Amino acid sequence: MTPFFFEHTWVAPAVWTLLYISDHTLTIWCARLYRRQEKIAYEGSFELNPIFQREVDSLRWVSVKFLAALILTNALLALILLLDKPVAPGLLTFALGAIVSSQLAIHVRHFRNLYVFSVVGSPVAARGRIEYSRPFVLHMSAVDLLAFSGMFALLYVFTSSWFVLGGASACFFLAGKHWWLARRRAARTGA
Repeated sequence: MTPFFFEHTWVAPAVWTLLYISDHTLTIWCARLYRRQEKIAYEGSFELNPIFQREVDSLRWVSVKFLAALILTNALLALILLLDKPVAPGLLTFALGAIVSSQLAIHVRHFRNLYVFSVVGSPVAARGRIEYSRPFVLHMSAVDLLAFSGMFALLYVFTSSWFVLGGASACFFLAGKHWWLARRRAARTGA
């Protein structure tokens, strides 16, 4: 896999850019659908990442933070492309696995949200109303990401692929981040 990305250095940043734009687009789309329904309520912002909460809450398709993050991550990816062969062989494969696999896990959640928020208003789909506390929403996210991390880790045992290990590591890191944010929020609110 890695030789292809060295021969075509534009592919890795292009793949990342498409995934990043897709993630943001799906986030805004889901946030719009979330606002249209009244069955499910989340405490606080629909967006889990504190850095992008204002942008998502205002349903901005493009923002300075979004563009800055995209440019920064592409710059890091370019640096990894430069360092991989001479300094840290396998770094590119691991990094691509981390960003692609974690984005795929997040995309699965987006697709589930698209479905849920599209049908939840139907009486056949749901009755009543449920409100989730912020710590609970973050814990649910952490559990989802931990499940993806475990799946990727199990795949790594069978494949010994640095790409898959990157995915397991990134999902594990994101799960830890969401667990930490949940504990911090619970400690602040006394929940």
